[in-house]
Amino acid sequence: MKVLFLNQCFHPDVVSTAQHVTDLAIYLAASGDEVTVLTSARGYDNPEARYPKRERWNNIEIIRISQTGFGKKTKLRRALDFGSYLVRCAFRLLLLPRFDVVVALTSPPLISFLASLFVRLKGGSYVFWVMDLNPDEAIAAGWLKERAWPAKILGALLNHSLNRARKVVVLDRFMREKVRAKGVPAEKIAVIPPWSHDKSIGYDKLGRNLFRAEHGLASKFVVMYSGNHSPCHPLDTVLEAARQLASDSAISFCFVGGGSEMAKVKEFAGHHSLDNVVCLPYQPLEHLSASLSAADLHLVVMGDAFVGLVHPCKIYNIIELGIPFLYVGPDRGHILDLASTLSSRYLSHLVRHGNVDGVVESIRTAARSGVIRCADAAGIASNRFSSYTLMPEMVRALRSATTSEVHGGEPSESIAHERASI
Repeated sequence: MKVLFLNQCFHPDVVSTAQHVTDLAIYLAASGDEVTVLTSARGYDNPEARYPKRERWNNIEIIRISQTGFGKKTKLRRALDFGSYLVRCAFRLLLLPRFDVVVALTSPPLISFLASLFVRLKGGSYVFWVMDLNPDEAIAAGWLKERAWPAKILGALLNHSLNRARKVVVLDRFMREKVRAKGVPAEKIAVIPPWSHDKSIGYDKLGRNLFRAEHGLASKFVVMYSGNHSPCHPLDTVLEAARQLASDSAISFCFVGGGSEMAKVKEFAGHHSLDNVVCLPYQPLEHLSASLSAADLHLVVMGDAFVGLVHPCKIYNIIELGIPFLYVGPDRGHILDLASTLSSRYLSHLVRHGNVDGVVESIRTAARSGVIRCADAAGIASNRFSSYTLMPEMVRALRSATTSEVHGGEPSESIAHERASI
């Protein structure tokens, strides 16, 4: 099977979509499939990072496209970067041959539309791997007015992308509801959660101690938010809790990653002179076990309006490590589904946005409990959300797209899996 992946980020980038598409590409190439990736020559979170324009790595043909590198400081800069990438990607696609399957992700938004046009022009099948839903996400974030013409045009492009796909892969049942509401037949949708990075991630006691010592956290109870800092994951309640806990020298907050809201975290900590807040960039995959293991309590945050539009990918690595987590978000969503399946001995806390006192009390309760890990939770991740379980499901979805009709095909096994409260 000849497979083409379209996504703005890929190895060696470390953002979530880059890691998952890299995992799948390696898996397919190791199985004997011919894999090509069309991606960006710039780092996703750090546009100053530059990668080779063409290389063969792990039997994967990687083609990288030049684009502008204005960064994410303003929405205009971000839009210009996305636009320049899409234009150059379109021209580069014209030079590529036919593939059996073209897999489009969602970075930048609506690159799936290019995939649908490419397949219509050159043949083959097209699979839409929905990591988030735009422009719905942009509307929910207040970046677009729902009734404005840009939102209507982008919405029409999204609907075209969904309807032209032979298979639409979504990440949870709430995202499936959103896609179904756009008229996509249920039989064309596969629900496959993003897997934990179990081949690279494991509880690392030595790395934990070294990471904590390096960043002045050795004697602290560490509350960690690791991953993308975006408006979809509003941190206002958490930051206010950090301010209220500033006088407690035993508790520290560690924010690891990047995104448009990281600057807000740094500004808040600086403005309030919070010595209990540490901000660090994305960690390389080889150091991720150490950084994630350094937490005593992880933070998982979901904005009320974003259920079904984005997915809390970080939760799988957290469960894989068996480290307790504090969820700040709405009272419905994928995290609540997960919490209901976890062992009762796995300490987790669920708090609504705005409930600063609830966050403070949850952190203090966790700090008093002394619970560090729960092997039962790690076992759940290993069995249900591991790459060994979910990547074969993803491959089956891709292979089925090469034989099914545009509006046909059997439901993925992962749909039944989702109905079992994944």
